[in-house]
Amino acid sequence: MLAGFPEAPTRSAIEVIVVEPGGLSRLPIPTPGAGKRPIVFFDINIGETPVGRVKIELFSDYVPKTAENFRQFCTGECRRNGVPLGYKNSTFHRVIKDFMVQGGDFISHDGTGSTSIFGSGQQFEDEKFLGPSGKGHDSPFLLSMANSGPNTNGCQFFITTQACDFLDQKHVIFGRVIEGMLVIRKIENVPIGVNNRPKLAVKVTECGEM
Repeated sequence: MLAGFPEAPTRSAIEVIVVEPGGLSRLPIPTPGAGKRPIVFFDINIGETPVGRVKIELFSDYVPKTAENFRQFCTGECRRNGVPLGYKNSTFHRVIKDFMVQGGDFISHDGTGSTSIFGSGQQFEDEKFLGPSGKGHDSPFLLSMANSGPNTNGCQFFITTQACDFLDQKHVIFGRVIEGMLVIRKIENVPIGVNNRPKLAVKVTECGEM
């Protein structure tokens, strides 16, 4: 649930601020798709209607633990008792227009479930990164971890649909949508009911790594 939220890659001249234990430092960030950053995808249905594919670049060079957790839930590499765990057939259970769309709860399907690749029900600590601009949640289409407070990351995530700087340093930004922005807008505009739950199921019918 949202709280209150071998070879170096080729680098660009763009700088970001990375929060480290010793304070803030500026580091260059690779351009989109540069180096070996993973690209993952979701194929989305709204109700029974396919609405398109969303491609997401993961910032594995800055938040490796968070990115790998998400990547494995996309590919199904994480298994418990031989059964793949992950986002396939999961839903976006919470949609707030002009804010964000939230999903990833393949445990309880309502925003109360949590697990990670690091152990059944196990949450993991926040990695510190202020996003591709160095200014936090300053734009739509950023992928960030949903949580219930500091160091409670699991499987739930959200994608911003506009700037929401009040989430900065409360939620870990770990990726961005690079294709399929219109699909995110379609999700954002689905009619909602109680607890901001979509009245039509918004389902990830297929997912994986490009």
